[in-house]
Amino acid sequence: MGKRRSRSQSQLLNSLTKKQKKHLRDFGEEHPFYDRVSRKEAKPQTCQLSESLDTSSSESEAESEPEQVSGYNRLLATLKDISKEDEEEEEEEDSVIDETEMNLEDGDSDISVEEETAVASTDVQKNAALPADPKGKDGHGPPGTLEESPEEFTDAKHESLFSLETNFLEEEREGNCSLKALQDPFAQHVNKELKEKEIQAVATNPKTTHQLKWPILGQLVFSSRFQQLETFKPPKDIDLKSLHLQKPLESTWIKTNSRFLSGPPNSSSPFTPLQKELFLIMNSYRDLFYPERTALKNGEEIRHVYCLHVINHVLKANAQVLANNSRCRSQKLGVGDDDDFRDQGLTRPKVLIVVPFREAALRVVQLFISLLEGDSKKKITVSNKKRFNGEYGSDPEERPPNLKRPEDYEAVFVGNIDDHFRTGVAILQRSIRLYAPFYSSDILIASPLGLRTIIGGEGEKKRDFDFLSSIELLIIDQADIYLMQNWEHVLHLMNHMNLLPLDSHGVDFSRVRMWSLNNWSKYYRQTLLFGALQDAQINSVFNKYCVNVQGQVAVRNVPMTGCISHVLVQLPHVFQRMEAENLASVIDARFNFFVNKILPQYRDAVMSHTLIYVPSYFDFVRLRNYFKKEDLNFTHICEYTQKSGVSRARHFFLQGEKQFLLLTERFHFYKRYTIKGIRNLIFYELPTYPHFYSEVCNMLQATTRGEEAAWTCTVLYSKYDAQRLAAVVGVERAAQMLQSKKNVHLFITGER
Repeated sequence: MGKRRSRSQSQLLNSLTKKQKKHLRDFGEEHPFYDRVSRKEAKPQTCQLSESLDTSSSESEAESEPEQVSGYNRLLATLKDISKEDEEEEEEEDSVIDETEMNLEDGDSDISVEEETAVASTDVQKNAALPADPKGKDGHGPPGTLEESPEEFTDAKHESLFSLETNFLEEEREGNCSLKALQDPFAQHVNKELKEKEIQAVATNPKTTHQLKWPILGQLVFSSRFQQLETFKPPKDIDLKSLHLQKPLESTWIKTNSRFLSGPPNSSSPFTPLQKELFLIMNSYRDLFYPERTALKNGEEIRHVYCLHVINHVLKANAQVLANNSRCRSQKLGVGDDDDFRDQGLTRPKVLIVVPFREAALRVVQLFISLLEGDSKKKITVSNKKRFNGEYGSDPEERPPNLKRPEDYEAVFVGNIDDHFRTGVAILQRSIRLYAPFYSSDILIASPLGLRTIIGGEGEKKRDFDFLSSIELLIIDQADIYLMQNWEHVLHLMNHMNLLPLDSHGVDFSRVRMWSLNNWSKYYRQTLLFGALQDAQINSVFNKYCVNVQGQVAVRNVPMTGCISHVLVQLPHVFQRMEAENLASVIDARFNFFVNKILPQYRDAVMSHTLIYVPSYFDFVRLRNYFKKEDLNFTHICEYTQKSGVSRARHFFLQGEKQFLLLTERFHFYKRYTIKGIRNLIFYELPTYPHFYSEVCNMLQATTRGEEAAWTCTVLYSKYDAQRLAAVVGVERAAQMLQSKKNVHLFITGER
């Protein structure tokens, strides 16, 4: 009888459609519309309960007797075994229907294809690459509005295995030998003692600078707020033994970095020329700002070398703690000097790596594993590796193959581009623990938004930033992308770095270094800042928050040829100079100059098809409100515009139904759509990314109907835009334009 029931239930389940199965999973019953009404009326059955039966007796019987599973429960149990393919197919069918309806409404096949393909890479994901706070706008508003998951997974299972307090250094390993060497940069840095007078004089001492040119990095600026300033030149050859690498990095680095080496991997040339110069600066524990890191050219090459520095620092720090644990265990209490055992900070996290997307975090962890693994015979133990790959990896089939975007766009937005994440990594004795609790981690990998949601703001009850108190190595990778996300998150993070913790978190104060107890950790923190451009906001962070006692090194190469040479269309470029009293008044001066001098020239109907490129969202909102107030014939597209609104705006602008189109820079960064129908181009401000200038100018050749002779391009700039101007027109021409104080007319055909 039971077999017959199970067969009938399975047949009933197979006969249901996908929507019926989904409704059955969600509500535990079939939808009334799909009820099967039999011709025979079922006789009602009554069930009488004894009056003496109370709740306590029923509960005791339920606990003593085995639970009988009904046929209905067995039917629900079978639904749990169903694969997720039905759900995915159903969601795909619904999305296809929605997209086809949208395409029919827009009536522009070219536009709809671009939007359908772009949605899969950005908009569909939870946080995607777009700014996570729609109320924040332009990275200067309130913090992100994403709701944090109620329970964040942390691996508490291997707490004792990765605990520094209960573990000791293995006798067969000679991990402490390099720590005793006086030439070890790590030992020299952490054992350096500052005096109270030096700390007090930092605020008043002028910054001393020294310029030096290196073969690969180019023009370097060495600076320090302390009186001692030492510069050095890179040697021609480098030996791994002279770098004081911790075991097993001397052998694993050659194999891990072999993909970037031209010849066979060997110890005499383990670095590329760029990596050699970068690592020499990193290994000296100086702060570094390198603004020429691009995802398409040298991004992975730089990631490899700073991961080597991170693992080397963590292994040395942990080896010192474990060695002192062994010394304390072998000696009696009270024997020896207490200062000999000061080897820790107020909290355990030593390294913070800030990356924009989950894909970057995945690659960093993979590099950690390869650097510790060594040869294939000795595999290291990685806890929660499968879970990490599932949450931080991506399915290559999710990205549509017909998405046509520039190469730099493909390199930046590859893999999982979710920008809300944070995870802890603990490393101990050839083992890696992923998803470690923050206060049990050696390395923290997070995005600015992921850190912002846990740091919190003033007045919030649930906030925590004690884990940032003892960060010794801060790496901010791809800093230029944070300008397109929310730069306020980066500033909020820097304001909470190396503050005294509000709780002790079980620390042994007899093991804490004195400079950490004195709240001098920020003078010992090394900051490595990598980006793709010279920007005033990034420079401000490096100059304000980097006060390392070892000094700072910044790469300051000036572009000799600007990106204007990559414009492929014959287009006259008119650079309109505006005057501003100071930096704070530039925003108002630009708006008044545009409204009074530039806009009247384009109000005529002859000057139709005018695209206004606006980098700042604040300026975009101001212009949009002004256009609405003046009742101008315009449309607008920003990073928060819905897909249907983008299609309509592009269609109206192409057909000439709208004279002006306001376009934000962040929309172009995240979408890279080709705007058709442009005849007149206005750069309200020079682009943040220099190559965006040539990309937008080359959009004019998308629709050629014989109007090439009437094309115009106008650019607004001031003396405070020197860096952006030099990146567009070149340093020599920019210097002439800033000195002349006159409008400049250029006619450049570009390099074909």
